[in-house]
Amino acid sequence: MQRGWRNTLPAFFLFENLITMYKRLLLHFFACMITMSISAQTPERTYAEKLGYPKGAKVLILHVDDVGMSFDSNEGTINAITKGVATSCSVMMPCPWVPAFVHYMKEHPGIDAGLHLTLTAEWKGYRWGPLSGKNSTPGLVDKEGAMWYSVQDVVNNATDDEVEKEIRAQLERARSMGFEPTHFDTHMGTLLATPGFTQKYVQLGIENHIPVMLPAGHATLIKADMNPSASLLLLLRTVGKKLWDAGLPVLDDLHNTSYDWKIAADMASDDKKIQEYKTKKFIEGVHSLLPGLTMMIMHCTATTEVFPYISDSGPVRRGDMLAMMDPALKKAIQEEGIILTTWREVNERRQKVQK
Repeated sequence: MQRGWRNTLPAFFLFENLITMYKRLLLHFFACMITMSISAQTPERTYAEKLGYPKGAKVLILHVDDVGMSFDSNEGTINAITKGVATSCSVMMPCPWVPAFVHYMKEHPGIDAGLHLTLTAEWKGYRWGPLSGKNSTPGLVDKEGAMWYSVQDVVNNATDDEVEKEIRAQLERARSMGFEPTHFDTHMGTLLATPGFTQKYVQLGIENHIPVMLPAGHATLIKADMNPSASLLLLLRTVGKKLWDAGLPVLDDLHNTSYDWKIAADMASDDKKIQEYKTKKFIEGVHSLLPGLTMMIMHCTATTEVFPYISDSGPVRRGDMLAMMDPALKKAIQEEGIILTTWREVNERRQKVQK
């Protein structure tokens, strides 16, 4: 059972069926944010330009999700960042291998790491529960006492207040461990699944002055991949404007297709073939970038003999790690003139520029 954004995230476009509700909530929360005067067309200046990058610059965060989920996930992330071209990662705070990665970060300061705010536990035999406690947030857990398997389950059972309590508990745990995240993003896209969840997500970032992952610029790759309506794009852009006006950096686009690059059975045990295939796909992704600040998501994992007991996605995840470490990908990035960056750097840039 493989769980990526596109596998489980028609929920991203539950927005589509909840536009009226979303307008009501966001009008209240963002004080008249939705207005017909905000154009749904591509902004004249990218957020990258607003951050001080040259006009037309293609700026990229190569981002590893699911850190802390397992020993293998930690090792793969470390390899991708220290031996490869990955620049950023995010940590699943309810998972059992979080302390090991936080200890590693303390020994190797400078790693760009955010919180992969987690509201699902999607694997059959390897699961986790909410940090807020199942008695405190009963709508976040299933009969096993673990977080729900799917985004839709969370939508069906959890309240906005329970979601808020849990994501605040995840930030609190990080800080209690001496880990100040460089950004927030959302595991399986759950925090973008309903207007109320998104409100809590954005509010947490603004209150703590921590950047929030949201593709709110031209969103070219998101449009090609998920075909959102003009109304949804308008909503994303207005939320992005709110984040920018609050002093936070904003993404122009999001590349979120790597989990769908499946590894054929005849190459699954051959690292060279996996690496060649995945590197080719990432190079195609690099060539698809338009000017602006883009985050490219991957799940780098140094799979051991244990990982198949967690998930059958091992070859896909191992391929991401091997591609990040492939000199051919680094060369393609350089030849394309891509500027690699981190959430820490773009947040520092945001503090230096005017609204």
